[in-house]
Amino acid sequence: MARKILIVDDEKNIVDIVAFNLHKEGYEVIVARDGEKCLEAFDKEMPDLVVLDIMMPKMDGFEVCRKIREKSQVPIIMLTARAEEVDKVLGLELGADDYVVKPFGVRELLARIRANLRRKNLPGEDGAGTVLRFGDIQIDTGRYEVRRGGRSLELTHREYELIKFLATSNSQVYSREQLLERVWGYEYFGDVRTVDVTIRRLRAKVEENPESPKYILTKRGVGYYFRVD
Repeated sequence: MARKILIVDDEKNIVDIVAFNLHKEGYEVIVARDGEKCLEAFDKEMPDLVVLDIMMPKMDGFEVCRKIREKSQVPIIMLTARAEEVDKVLGLELGADDYVVKPFGVRELLARIRANLRRKNLPGEDGAGTVLRFGDIQIDTGRYEVRRGGRSLELTHREYELIKFLATSNSQVYSREQLLERVWGYEYFGDVRTVDVTIRRLRAKVEENPESPKYILTKRGVGYYFRVD
């Protein structure tokens, strides 16, 4: 069955170009031209990935992203014409998995869509699955789930992939560039702040005290690692 992509943008030329190329790649495409229509289409169509513009009528992309995250962890790629760092960080803080700055190349967007879909594993996709235990943290690879103290945590697929990668790396330290390559799954065309924001979100969910983390640690001047002992 073809993967279903929801494109949300009020600029017809962008939607037409992206939709045309996605169809060529074999994807099913749904289009929405404003934030309210996006949420309606999301509930009706249950897409595998959302390409979401920030500046839209009726409801901006930030609010749409927040509302989607209240009910789903589907991958979200945000489109922005703004170059300001605050917009990129805000989108990631709200739960977006990635962003692309306009004007963008269609090949770049397609590469990011493929990478995000490739990383969107489903429960049981790791076979029978393994439960990794680190103190009060459990990572169940069969159920695509992370628990703390027996309580299931609401992680985006990117956050899950990041903690699973670090936790299975035997305390090895990875630079932000290496994490972008290994976890995000492609040569990244943005800045490494993406990793910092995702780490911060992950700590807020996983750590008892995010300001003094026990598991997801920083090696100053080098990168991040997961303490397994």
